[in-house]
Amino acid sequence: MKDAEMDGSKKLKIAVIGGGASGIMTVLKLREIGQTDVQVFERASEIGGTWRDNRYPGIACDVPSHLYRFSFAPNPDWTHVCASGSEILDYLRRVYEDFDIQRHVVFNAEVKAATYNGGRWTLETTVGTRGPFDVVITAMGILRQPALPDIPGLDSFAGTMFHTLHWPAGLQLEGKRVGIIGTGSTATQIVSAIVSKTSKLSVFQRTAQWIMPLPNTPVPDEEKERFRRDPVLMQKRYDDLADDFNNKWAAAIVGQAPRVYAHIERTCRENLEQSVKDPVLREKLRPDYKVGCKRLVMSDSFYNAIQQPNAELVTDRIEAIEPNGVRTVDGRLHELDVLILATGFNAHATFEPMKIIGRNGLTLEDAWKDSAQAYLAVAIPGFPNFFMIGGPNSPIGNFSFLMTAERQCGYATRMIQHMVVTGVKAVAPKADATREFNEAVRKQMGSTIWSSGCRSWYMDKKGNIASWPWTFQRFEDMMGMPELDHYEQYDEAHA
Repeated sequence: MKDAEMDGSKKLKIAVIGGGASGIMTVLKLREIGQTDVQVFERASEIGGTWRDNRYPGIACDVPSHLYRFSFAPNPDWTHVCASGSEILDYLRRVYEDFDIQRHVVFNAEVKAATYNGGRWTLETTVGTRGPFDVVITAMGILRQPALPDIPGLDSFAGTMFHTLHWPAGLQLEGKRVGIIGTGSTATQIVSAIVSKTSKLSVFQRTAQWIMPLPNTPVPDEEKERFRRDPVLMQKRYDDLADDFNNKWAAAIVGQAPRVYAHIERTCRENLEQSVKDPVLREKLRPDYKVGCKRLVMSDSFYNAIQQPNAELVTDRIEAIEPNGVRTVDGRLHELDVLILATGFNAHATFEPMKIIGRNGLTLEDAWKDSAQAYLAVAIPGFPNFFMIGGPNSPIGNFSFLMTAERQCGYATRMIQHMVVTGVKAVAPKADATREFNEAVRKQMGSTIWSSGCRSWYMDKKGNIASWPWTFQRFEDMMGMPELDHYEQYDEAHA
């Protein structure tokens, strides 16, 4: 695309919903193609998304720091192999300031509804009606809506109870009897961080997790200095990690790298065998499903934490929550002062509670009444000029979501470039192309480890797995070159 083709007379008015990492990236990708009339609507009072909202003890990314960053904003100063949540938030704030993102953002502006009419989009927000916009790009994140457990008496607990997303500021746990419901990535990080503070820590496990040991060691000062002096060396680290996580790890999970999968499986099994001394506890911690069927937990400290004298792994099913604690089916009451719900998020509540109305009054609720289906995870038939970062079947899992988001941003901007250059007013994927893609997804999903028999947050209520069943390289290839014949293209403004 020549710069001359992107002159001021061809600007579009674009809305971005969400001011987290994906929203920041979207603004910068739009600038690269000359689109600067961009408004970002952020429901909170500051940027940051996931890393702003989650502030529990021990929070850290489970992807190495030098891979979990924007390709255009390398950072030589990461302090650990895997950055803490606060360090990632600081990084996002620096990018936000260094690239002058603030002039695009409207804070405290939650989008309640998005309606397509007369060829353009109008947004209903908590700060009033905004628009019309030529294009809407959603960058709202995947894990936003807390999933609360369906346990009798949940509201009866007399102590302090909360979901991990709502960790109380200043909460003191010293000497307290603490219970944690859940054993996923969040729970394992919290257990490791707080076990030494509590008088008793009870971890209620419904499903055991496979754990990959990932030592989160400090980055030596000498290494930081080498990266400051040599950006090429830092780029090589990024590229090497991308190859390990995307072209090896991700390929193994989707059945394309059996030797790599065998190594992952062996490492997880050896980690359990060698780290947990008590054979009874070891068997309680041993999953009954294949390694990788659920998202792997990355930790080099959880097994040690759960073996501390004041820690207990409870595997009896919870019968009810009572004012004084948790009662399990064996009749035992586990008395608690604090109850933490580390029960994850509803990854399939993609836009809730926002209402989205597309062409001819089609609601997204109706379009997705059977299952959430999109074309290439980025666009939906009947919703012109509407692009998603992190839509259904995006690559998710144990690798950098920022890489996924950046590829999807690139795809959206290529479609916008096409509109600007050709004069096409609106584009939306064809229904048959979307149907063919989703049929291919279902067919290929059977070859992945996710279909091997477990339940995971990748699955919706009907058992559909909302991840990418091919290699990451294939994803990059498909994001790099949109197939325009798979799109309806409208030349009239009233499309």
